[in-house]
Amino acid sequence: MPKPLFNSSGLLPGPVLLLGAPGVGKGTQAKRLMDEFSIPQISTGDLLREHRKNQTPLGMLADDLMSKGQLVPDDMVNQMVATRLTEPDTKHGYILDGFPRTLNQAEWLDHQLIGHPLPVVAVNIVVPERDLLERITGRLSCPVCGTIYNIYSEPPKRPGICDREGAKLIQRTDDTEPVFHERMKAFQSKTAAVIEYYRSHGGRFAEINGNLPVDEVTQSIRATLFRLRHHAES
Repeated sequence: MPKPLFNSSGLLPGPVLLLGAPGVGKGTQAKRLMDEFSIPQISTGDLLREHRKNQTPLGMLADDLMSKGQLVPDDMVNQMVATRLTEPDTKHGYILDGFPRTLNQAEWLDHQLIGHPLPVVAVNIVVPERDLLERITGRLSCPVCGTIYNIYSEPPKRPGICDREGAKLIQRTDDTEPVFHERMKAFQSKTAAVIEYYRSHGGRFAEINGNLPVDEVTQSIRATLFRLRHHAES
């Protein structure tokens, strides 16, 4: 059974949505919450791949649409999520990854969880755009050992060379400034509406400073979840 949010409170994390622009560290923080509370991460990308691999009716429909260059519609994604939420490992909570991505999905999820003891709480991790740009475009990795560097904040001792392996560091093809700006546009045009949706539902939304050391961000998220859950149950 998952550990409560704080042993003294007996609260469970319940459904948690981590929001934030590309590069704020949602993946890192989600992994820490999963490990601490023994709850799963529900990724729509993973669900889509699983349904396609297993050739479920939804997966075959998605294959057909994607082969034509079309996007998988909200209602199909919603059905995949609905199926996943019936599995027993979600009973005490889960981390949502890539969902809800649109206002329609957020409204659908709230309707889906009517009667559930714990509603979704959303934590928006905020980092200034300039810092995000440096996080992403400054990122380099070693192809041998996988060590991640950043030319602005954690540079290697020798420019472009891994400290451990002496190998030439590489940059991901999507870690460029033009790609970053495109991702930010997509985030602002869609996910920003989701942030405002949860902001307007008092007591289920909070923002935290993501421009702190990773451990401090984790502690801030934990404290925020405690506060939001305490508010929701009071």
